[in-house]
Amino acid sequence: MGLFDSLKKAGEDLVKAGAAAGVTAAVNKAASAINGTNKREKFVFTALPHSVEELAALPEADLSTPFKTAALTVAVLCNWGDSPERTCEMLDFLKGPRPLSTYEKQFLRDRLGGKEYKPFSFFAGSSPKNDYTPTRPYEITVYAYAYSYNAEGYCTLQADSSGADSPRQIKLRSKGDKWYLWEQFLLSDIRTPAKDDPWA
Repeated sequence: MGLFDSLKKAGEDLVKAGAAAGVTAAVNKAASAINGTNKREKFVFTALPHSVEELAALPEADLSTPFKTAALTVAVLCNWGDSPERTCEMLDFLKGPRPLSTYEKQFLRDRLGGKEYKPFSFFAGSSPKNDYTPTRPYEITVYAYAYSYNAEGYCTLQADSSGADSPRQIKLRSKGDKWYLWEQFLLSDIRTPAKDDPWA
């Protein structure tokens, strides 16, 4: 093979490799879309539930997607200041076959005692300046990310808190055609609301 033919073949190989890379990138992008790694869902609640009965009456309570269960988890946690007991009952509804453990209940008491504003920070319109008071109706966006579907039967989603610089996560587990709350990582400390901040 002469020099010209060798260069021509090398050029053709480069074109093929480039095309293959382009196809691979397109396939990866499509797979990402199919897997839902870029998916975002917004939920709007005219009122937040205060009991299992009110929770079960919401259309999202069919728990047919991990996004619905994640959004409801935040909505339920907002009830802590009114009734920790009813909040735990509603969380048990969302947890399905695995209700809250004694440790989890104590964890909620530790994280939410005196800081009941934390879950409200995930709703639109809230900020430290307005003491995390959301606009009405209550609106929350839950979204997937690159590692949402790392383990079969599980899904980890994210939500943004207006009092934190990084998103918080909620892990869901599927059983049959429903998605149940498995773990939540929503309640780390956030910026102090203005009413409690002497420097605000």
